[in-house]
Amino acid sequence: MSESKVWDDVDSYFISHLAPDDDALAAARGESDAAGLPPVNVAANQGKLLQLLAQIQGARTILEIGTLGGYSTIWLARALPSDGRLVTLEYSARHAEVATRNIARAGLDALVDVRVGPALESLPKLADENPPPFDLVFIDADKGNNPHYLEWALRLTSTGSLIVVDNVVRGGRVADAGDTGDDVRGTRAAIELIGSHPRLSGTAVQTVGTKGYDGFALARVLA
Repeated sequence: MSESKVWDDVDSYFISHLAPDDDALAAARGESDAAGLPPVNVAANQGKLLQLLAQIQGARTILEIGTLGGYSTIWLARALPSDGRLVTLEYSARHAEVATRNIARAGLDALVDVRVGPALESLPKLADENPPPFDLVFIDADKGNNPHYLEWALRLTSTGSLIVVDNVVRGGRVADAGDTGDDVRGTRAAIELIGSHPRLSGTAVQTVGTKGYDGFALARVLA
């Protein structure tokens, strides 16, 4: 049996017991596939991890950078109280349209604010609104801008907030100093910023599974 087959089988086992599908999640994936969105949404067990992290944080406000079809948005929004708020930023109007339908079908549209446009344009506008600090920020957009997204996340959070950066392993390429791809350079810059910034304490974890070989970084905002 191939290594990747083992990874898939183990993920399937974990998901069946710990993060089983429901109608809204299955429909969100199905509609995203039917609309031709790239199949890069988080796996179900990773979505459940995001939900648990938000619940552990006691999150009332969440910022998501990179909506895609709203699958991870649904997992995160389900962790919020009835008066919570999730702002999610999506570059593509087409993707945002699919996400909006998926979020509404899940009964979460009252909690979720989907904003369309380049995140580096949406983030200053969001900051101008002077929102309460976000308790959790999930960064899962174009990887070349990861350090910029991380800097904005710092501006929009406060002591004790949690920042999650997805897809930081890049199939192992992140450790190759000679790799000049935008995704690797942006990811390395974000990791190095977490490691050097006086207001951040973080780590990164490698993962394997249905999403292949990848991982995520976690950073806690300090005083």
